[in-house]
Amino acid sequence: MASKFSYNDFTNRNIGFVTYEEQQALKDATVFVCGNGGMGGACVMGLVRAGIGNLILADLDGFEISNMNRQLFAFMHTVDKHKSEATKEICLTINPQINITVHHSDWVNHAEEAIEKADIIINGTDDLGASLLLYRTAKTKAKTVIDAYASPLPSIFVTKAGDPMPEERLDYPTLKTPWNKLNDDQRSKAFLCEAEHVILHSSSRKYIDLDLAGEVASGKRSRMSFAPMVISTGMLMTYEAIAGILEKPHGADFQGWFFNPYEGEVEKPKNPVFASLLRPLVRRFLLKIMEE
Repeated sequence: MASKFSYNDFTNRNIGFVTYEEQQALKDATVFVCGNGGMGGACVMGLVRAGIGNLILADLDGFEISNMNRQLFAFMHTVDKHKSEATKEICLTINPQINITVHHSDWVNHAEEAIEKADIIINGTDDLGASLLLYRTAKTKAKTVIDAYASPLPSIFVTKAGDPMPEERLDYPTLKTPWNKLNDDQRSKAFLCEAEHVILHSSSRKYIDLDLAGEVASGKRSRMSFAPMVISTGMLMTYEAIAGILEKPHGADFQGWFFNPYEGEVEKPKNPVFASLLRPLVRRFLLKIMEE
């Protein structure tokens, strides 16, 4: 005979990490996860099992075979299904009482409403335009966005309403352009700005094939992804989301940090003066691997 679901039984072992009152706060909270594939999907899994009561999920695509190396809701039975719909179905098998709203490609029409309702926003999309829409809207709504760099090492950063957005602090060429009017040159330059930050402030370059990385940077191949990195990053996002909901200090700020599991170290941003001296060298390095 099947057991009857009980939220208290489901979350009982959380107590000690959180109090009963904090668990109720998680049950009452709403998190908007935009992009439900790799990092976003891992974050969703962490949130659901932590007992979050309300989720807003948005994605454009369906699951593919190539997603199965890293995306926690990608299985043979979910291939070709819309990511958010398939994710919702599986989440309901974990917590039948969770409330989940799903948006497809029309999510941009609901972005303002979703951000307004959410206590925390998770950026799990790898599209620049979508990211700009999230950040710019969250800023007007005084909401926090949790994000990660496109990095070979797990990373995390937390942008509150008063913090500079990534396009501001990383010098994207997008500030005066509507999120849905970006051209290819702006997208390419913004990607390089982020790649420059990753190489400058982390040891990521030591742990990937640089020839293939050059092909990714130059747009010749898809971005590389690896389950341990992707899932670890999603769990870091979960920690920060829970901290935000419970009004506890965040572990990361708007600049964030990188976790190096190969060395057991956290890599934080370098001194600004030192970074400014290294930046031209990093830029030349990036251009070189893109040309080879």
